[in-house]
Amino acid sequence: MPEIKSILVTGSSGQLGRSLNAITDEYPQYVVTFANREMLDLSEASNIDSFFSENTFDLIINCAAYTAVDKAESEPELADAINHLAVKNLAKIAVQQQAKLIHISTDYVFSGEQCTPYVETDEVDPQCIYGKTKLAGEQALLQVMPTNALIIRTSWVYSEFGNNFVKTMLRLGVERDSISVVFDQIGTPTYAGDLARAIMAITSKDMFKQTGIDSQIYNFSNEGVCSWYDFAKAIFEQSKINCHVVPIETKDYPTLATRPYYSVLNKNKVKQAFGLLVPYWEFAMKDCLLRSKKPSHIADD
Repeated sequence: MPEIKSILVTGSSGQLGRSLNAITDEYPQYVVTFANREMLDLSEASNIDSFFSENTFDLIINCAAYTAVDKAESEPELADAINHLAVKNLAKIAVQQQAKLIHISTDYVFSGEQCTPYVETDEVDPQCIYGKTKLAGEQALLQVMPTNALIIRTSWVYSEFGNNFVKTMLRLGVERDSISVVFDQIGTPTYAGDLARAIMAITSKDMFKQTGIDSQIYNFSNEGVCSWYDFAKAIFEQSKINCHVVPIETKDYPTLATRPYYSVLNKNKVKQAFGLLVPYWEFAMKDCLLRSKKPSHIADD
């Protein structure tokens, strides 16, 4: 069974990349390279080719993405270059280097019109440029790599790193007496720290190490269901912030990109395949808030 020794993590300055970086010392069996945009610009095919002409890996974990959901509506070509074409190029390189590839995707590939948790085989129907480019990336990857690749769809990602909903609520909760948050978009928050641990757990499984395994799509988020309103309320309650949360409908908070009304992900497939134990979203949020209080994260951008 081939051993995975060298790992590349793309998008190392993002939430998931930084969460992976925070735990890699727990996996001394791997030599992990973290590539940010300066090292590996995925919007430029020539940059990708140049980087991999000098570097080889046993596993590529692609955390890089164009994630500015609303901005993507006015920058479709750039979003497509990073979320679709770069993924296709990474897949081709993985084949050339006989490497495995783990690619992170999104709940936005679904329409959000369902009322039961989405399984991996449910019909996809993205409603915005971001979702469409992420789906195109999935499809290109599976076409190039029918084996040895794994796609993880996740949702509502946040962490103690970077900019995200939790950090925005913590800031606004102190600045304002009240805040309006949509209550009719339903999903599950995903703590990037838990997703990072799931990825490393999968990487260490014998099943994943086998050569020629069929490429698969898996869902991963924390357990449970909530609205953005519920999420905000929980953040304030746990942080003891006295800010009134006003529930509003999506139509009262217009955005350029259409977001899924319902995007709860069914995680049975990944739990059964890799024996994962997935924390409940509110416990994960409390863990994140505790870590956010550490001095190294207080002034984090």
